[in-house]
Amino acid sequence: MARGADAVIVGGGAAGIAAARHLHDAGRDVLLLEAGDRLGGRAHSITIGGANVDLGCGWLHSARRNPWTGIARARGFTVATDTARWGEQWRDLGFPRDDHRAANAARERMTAAAHALATAPDRALGAAVPSDERWRPLLDAISRFANGAAIDDVSLHDWLAYEDAATEDNWAVREGYGTLIADHARGLPVRLGCAVTRIDHRDTRVRVESAAGTIETEAVVVAVPTPVLARGAIVFDPPLPEKVDAAAGLPLGVADKVMLRVDRPDWPADSHLMGNPYSADTASHRLSPFGYPLIESFLGGPTADELEDSNAAAAFVVDELVALLGGEWRARLHPVAATRWRHEPWIGGSYSHAAVGHAGARVVLAAPIDARLYFAGEACSPHDFSTAHGAYATGMAAARAILGEV
Repeated sequence: MARGADAVIVGGGAAGIAAARHLHDAGRDVLLLEAGDRLGGRAHSITIGGANVDLGCGWLHSARRNPWTGIARARGFTVATDTARWGEQWRDLGFPRDDHRAANAARERMTAAAHALATAPDRALGAAVPSDERWRPLLDAISRFANGAAIDDVSLHDWLAYEDAATEDNWAVREGYGTLIADHARGLPVRLGCAVTRIDHRDTRVRVESAAGTIETEAVVVAVPTPVLARGAIVFDPPLPEKVDAAAGLPLGVADKVMLRVDRPDWPADSHLMGNPYSADTASHRLSPFGYPLIESFLGGPTADELEDSNAAAAFVVDELVALLGGEWRARLHPVAATRWRHEPWIGGSYSHAAVGHAGARVVLAAPIDARLYFAGEACSPHDFSTAHGAYATGMAAARAILGEV
């Protein structure tokens, strides 16, 4: 039996929630279908010993223009503006200041070289870094953190699109970014555990087949991670091979976190350590976020993929920290949580990057079909991809198109 709705939103992450919220608040009959058992997608906050921590996205990137900043404040969340200290190394441990300055200069050279190649045919970001550059391993590590992929697997053109739009104001939500995004769905009609398997858009009304049965609707917003589309988990009738190909050209990199409880931390809140700035296989360690007795260790790209066993990842970050802090710290570091985003059902990774030669796939993926079928999600953003605010913007764009607001 088919039921009806004005619009169906497929996917309960930041983009799907943004679309559903706007349509619902405009008075439309909307239904949000999420295959998993919670809302938020790659935004997921949990509580550890009274501390709210983000297992997924955790930073309000480009915060002054990030719509989630205003939403957070309007809903009474606490926005901290001074917690991102990635450019610092606590007590210069393992990273002397002269080396730190030299590494920063190398990153500036890479950015300048990338801009010089902007009008040439696309190539890997690694082409902007000489093979004999002393700091190439660190630049690769930064790519693994920021893109979820190694420097030779990331499109230079795509990287520049993000780099040129981003600002340096990176803020944080004390209650958790994932908590904020899920809270934005409060009061929306939602079905969890409801995977969509087929979307029939042959007729004026679209038929959405899911675990909840068949739903007829005027418009559908598909807001799922690119691996879901690339592997054909949702069948479109008629087929949409251009969407599948675009999604395949925008794979999800991986960024994982290990959370450690710390006995008697002796550093200021929100201090930072780069584990090994001379290796691409390293972690970034946030010490005592918001002053909690925790360490949030961040792994990306091939490093994270190779360690996507919670025990292996935890052992890796503990070894890095002990090498910097001293052997007596081993007994004071206690792993309490670790992520495996590559293996999350209906997700399959952390955030998108364009494969070399596929920067244009974002426009293809985002294009609507016959004013009835819309696509949203961070991978559809032309310059804010890999972020929750990029996802939000694409969800809002789809909702506004359905309402005729654009």
